[in-house]
Formats: sequence, structure tokens, C-alpha cells
Amino acid sequence: MDRITAIRSFIEVARTGSFTKAAGHLNLSRLQVSRHVQEVESWLEQRLLHRTTRRVSLTDAGADALARCDQILLQISELEARAQERSCSLVGVIRISSPIGFAQHLLLEAVELFTTQHPRVRIEIEASDRLSELVDERLDIALRFVKQPDETLIGRPLIQIDSVVCATPEYLGQHPPIRTPQDLSEHNCLVHLDHDRWTFVHDNRAETVRVDGTIRANDMNIIRLATLHHQGVSRLPCDLANPLLKQGVLVPLLAEYHLPGNALWAVYLSRSYQTPVVRSFIDFLAEKWQPEYCDTTAPHQDITNNGGTI
Repeated sequence: MDRITAIRSFIEVARTGSFTKAAGHLNLSRLQVSRHVQEVESWLEQRLLHRTTRRVSLTDAGADALARCDQILLQISELEARAQERSCSLVGVIRISSPIGFAQHLLLEAVELFTTQHPRVRIEIEASDRLSELVDERLDIALRFVKQPDETLIGRPLIQIDSVVCATPEYLGQHPPIRTPQDLSEHNCLVHLDHDRWTFVHDNRAETVRVDGTIRANDMNIIRLATLHHQGVSRLPCDLANPLLKQGVLVPLLAEYHLPGNALWAVYLSRSYQTPVVRSFIDFLAEKWQPEYCDTTAPHQDITNNGGTI
């Protein structure tokens, strides 16, 4: 039996806690996966899994074997990556989850450039603002704006994008001036569903104000469009706002205040699970975005946490 295939089956069962889920993710039958795990146990002469009718869990020997098997697949992945680099040909499928607005803007631009350079690569984008389960949805990468990924995931920070409060000249011409964050209480603020409190930093002091208005949405592109339609004041990420500010279509407000944003992280389950094409794409995103958008003082290394949802 192919021991590499058997190892992959064992790791997938350990990750999912289920022979059925593992079989679905690997496009194998449950019987095949069961035989693969038995082969690894026979090969190592140890029981690796506790099996009950309700769940599957690792034995102590299984936990040790999982870590070592991860390393084996990582070395194989690195070997494949070097081979593809020498052949200058990336091949494969990348499944990505991304916030809707970001997927329509910066991510799409990056995907178009990457697939132009590597025409044998196919990229599938799940544009969604909900949290994604990497294992159950068979995702290679989840892109998320968070302070830090949670649970047992590995994350790489890609971009630090700050925000700007802005409005159109037409709106501002018909409403009271905005000189301090407290003045926002007199204005129609266009609010993201998850962010009705805006934090401003001035002279190393943070001030948070609650904002409200007639339009709320879970997509920043909707907020952007409503702002352009003179509906009110919005807090937009700088990657969306900067082109409009340069054109004079939008006017920045409270310029002496800093509105810190969250970093965008590329989150994935394990380095050993990464195919060469996935690893190359993550490197590509970091190299493309860091010079223009990233906080260059932030550490750009893989960070491991505890859990499985992001």
C-alpha cells in the first residue's frame, strides 16, 4: 500500500475526528480510509486511534505519530514545491474564503494576476462575511480581518489596512461641520453591521464613539456606494477610500485622528497540508500587498494558535 496515501488518511481522520468526513474530504470510501489507518497502525505496531460509535480520538501514541506524520508531509510538500519551481510550472486548485468586499476588490486583482502568470492554476473563491470552517468546507485558505486568529490554526499576516472617516462634498455642504468625533452624533453615519463603535486615536489617547444612521450593511462596498450617493458619513478601509479621496469624490474628515484597522490574515490548517501552489499563492499575496498596504513593523511569520474555525 502507498504509505503516503495511508498517512494522509490517518492525518485527515485525526483532524476531523471522523472516518466519514475524512473519506469525503479525500474522495475515498470510508472502507478505504479505515484500511489506510489500519495500515499505518500495522506499520508502526501501535494503536493510534480510540474508536467508539460516537467519536474517534487519538491515543498518546497517535498524538505523537500525528506530529511526525505532519513533518513527513511537510517535507514532501517542500520537495514538490522545489520541483515545481525548477519546472516553472504551478498546477492545481486553490480554495479560498474571503470577505465579500475584499474578494471583489484586492483579492480579485491578485487572483487575475496570479492565474495570468500560472495558467494551469484554478482558484475557487467563496466570498462570504461569515466565519468559515476550514475542514468541513475543504478550504485551503481563509482570509480574515482579525487581531489574531483563534484556535488551532496557523496564520500569516498579509496586510494592515487602516480606515478613514469620509463623506461627499455634497453631503458636507448641507450638514454641520465635523471637528471632533463627538460631532458624529449629529450626522447620519453609514455603519457596518459589526462596527457601530468607532475608535479614534489622538495624542496617544483612544476615544470610542457610538455611531448610528439610516443604512447598515455587512458589506463595505454597500457602505461605499451609499456614501457616494451622499447618504451620510462612513468609515471606509483605506484601500477602498484612497482612490476616491485622490479624485476629490470623497473628503477625509478628522484627519488629525488615527483610525487603526485590523490585519488581514491568511489562515490555514497546517503547513504540511499545503500544496506547492497554495504555498506559492500565499507568498505571492504577501509580496504583492506588503509594500503598498502592510505595516512593515509587524512580524511576518507563521503564528500557530489553538482550534479550527476562523
